[in-house]
Amino acid sequence: MLTHLSIRNFAVVKTLDVDFTPGMTAITGETGAGKSISVDALGLCLGERADSGMVRTGAAKAEVSATFDIKQQKAALEWLNEHELADADEVIIRRVISSEGRSKAFINGTPVPLQQLKGLGQQILSIHGQHAHQHILKNENQKHLVDQYAEHQQLLDKVSSRYQVLRAQKQQYQSLLEGQKQRADRSQLLSYQIQELDEFDLAEGEFIELEIEHKKLSHSQTLLEQSQISFHQLYEAEDFNALSAVQNSVDRLTELQEHDPSLSPIVSMLTEASIQIDEAANELRAYTEQLEIDPMRMQNVEARYSQALNLSRKHNVQPESLYEFHQNLNAEYKGLVQDDSLLEELEEQLALLELEYRKAALQLSSSRKKAAKAFAKEVEKHVHQMNMADTQFEITIEHDELGKPHSSGLDTVRFMVSTNKGQAKDQLDKVVSGGELSRIGLAIQVISSSSSDIATMIFDEVDSGISGSTASVVGQLLRKLGHSTQVICVTHLPQVAARAHNQMFVTKFSDKNTTETHMISLKENERIEELARLLAGDTLTESAIANAKELLEISNS
Repeated sequence: MLTHLSIRNFAVVKTLDVDFTPGMTAITGETGAGKSISVDALGLCLGERADSGMVRTGAAKAEVSATFDIKQQKAALEWLNEHELADADEVIIRRVISSEGRSKAFINGTPVPLQQLKGLGQQILSIHGQHAHQHILKNENQKHLVDQYAEHQQLLDKVSSRYQVLRAQKQQYQSLLEGQKQRADRSQLLSYQIQELDEFDLAEGEFIELEIEHKKLSHSQTLLEQSQISFHQLYEAEDFNALSAVQNSVDRLTELQEHDPSLSPIVSMLTEASIQIDEAANELRAYTEQLEIDPMRMQNVEARYSQALNLSRKHNVQPESLYEFHQNLNAEYKGLVQDDSLLEELEEQLALLELEYRKAALQLSSSRKKAAKAFAKEVEKHVHQMNMADTQFEITIEHDELGKPHSSGLDTVRFMVSTNKGQAKDQLDKVVSGGELSRIGLAIQVISSSSSDIATMIFDEVDSGISGSTASVVGQLLRKLGHSTQVICVTHLPQVAARAHNQMFVTKFSDKNTTETHMISLKENERIEELARLLAGDTLTESAIANAKELLEISNS
C-alpha cells in the first residue's frame, strides 16, 4: 500500500509530504484548490507522460516520490526480483521532470525506462478517474472487466498463446502461398539449366585438368621435337654431348688435384653435375617415349574444354566455378520443391492449430458466461442500493465459433441494462443518463477492484453526478472496499467523505506573485468543520456543524 507521498515544485505545489494509512482516505477541499494534485503526481509514478508545464513556475525541476509497503504483494515482489530492483519489503518510485520537459524515473534509486515504471505501477496501484465511467461503454473494455472478475488468467494465456502460434503459422503459409508463382517460374528455369548441366556432367576439379591437358595436347608436336633435341644434346650426340663433356672435365681435373688440392671442391661439383645430367637425360628419354600425338584425344578434349567455356559464359560464372554453380542450382531447386511440400504440410497444420485455438476459445467463453452471470448480479445489487431499484443488468456473451481469431477469443461482450420497468434491455450508451452511468460505473469499479490483488485504489471524483442518499451508499461501498484494500478517494460529497477512515483537506494559498497548494490530515473536530462546509458552503452554521457530527457518527457506527 501507499505509505508516503513527497512532492517538490510540481504544478502549484512547492513542497508537500503526506503519510497515508490503511483503509479509506477521503481527500476534500475547495473547488480549484488542487484536490487531484496527489492523483496527478501518482500518475507520474505509474509512468504517465510528463511535460514542462508540470514544473512549478521559476523552478528548475519537479520531483515526485512515492513509497509503497509491498510485503503482502507477491506479484510486485516477484516483478522487482525479476528485474533485480528489490529492496526488502518496500519500494520507492521517483520521477524527476526538468523545466525543459525531460524526465527521469527511478525504482529504489536505480534509473529505469518508463516502460518498467509502468510495469511495476500496474502491480501496486490503480487510478480510476472521473471519466472512467465512459471507459465501460466500449465492448473490449467490458470484456476485460468480465475477465478480471472471472480470474481465469490461465484460460486467457492459453487462448492468447494458441492465437500467436496460429498467426505465425498463417503468416508463414501466406508468404509461401504468395511466392508460389515465382517459385514455379524459377523452378522451370532451374530445371532447364540443371538438365543442361547434368548432361554435360562436369566433375569437381575437371576443368582445371582439362585446361592442363588442352595446353599439353595443343603443343604436343613442339614438346616432342624439343624434348628429343634436348635429349640428343645431353646424351646421344657422338661429336659432342653435355654428359661426355662434363665427364671428360672430371677426369682431367681429378689428375690435377694431386698437384693442387684446391681443385677438389670443383671436382666434386662437376661429379654431382654429371650425375644430375645423366638422371635428367634418362627422365627426358622416358618423357619422349610416352609422349604421343593423338588427334582423336585432342579433338575430344578440345570439344569438352570449349563447351565448359561456353557454359560458363552462358551462366556468367568463372569456368573453374562451373561445378560449384551446378551444385548450387541443384540445392536451390530442391529447396523450391521442399517449399511446395511445406505449403501442403502447413495447410494441414493450420487446420489443426485453428481447431485447437477454437477449442480453447470455447473454454474461455464458457468461463466468461459463468462469471458474467455472477458479475451482473453483483452490479444489479449495488445499483439497486443507489436508488436504481428497477434497474436490470445483464452481461451477454456472444460466441462466434466461425469468427476471425483474436488474441482474446471469439466473444463479443455487451453490458445490457434496463433502468425502468417494462423497458427492454439495451446497451449502456443507448439507455442510461449521465447520473445513471456514474452509479453503474462506480458499482462496476468497486466490484472489479475487490477482485483485484492491487493494494491501492485511487478514485478521483468518480462520484460526480451522484448526491443524497445515493452518495451515502457510494460511501458505504468505498468504505467496505477499504477494509481489504487501501482506498484513496477525491470527493466533493460529504456523505462519501464521512465514510472514510481518514480525511485530508486540500487548501490553496495565493498572494500577488505565487500560488501554493497544501494538504493536511484532519483531526476529528477538523473533519466536522470540513464536512459542515461541504454540507452548507463556506458559512458554517450551528445546524451544519450538528449535521456534520451526526453524519460522522452514523458513518463510523
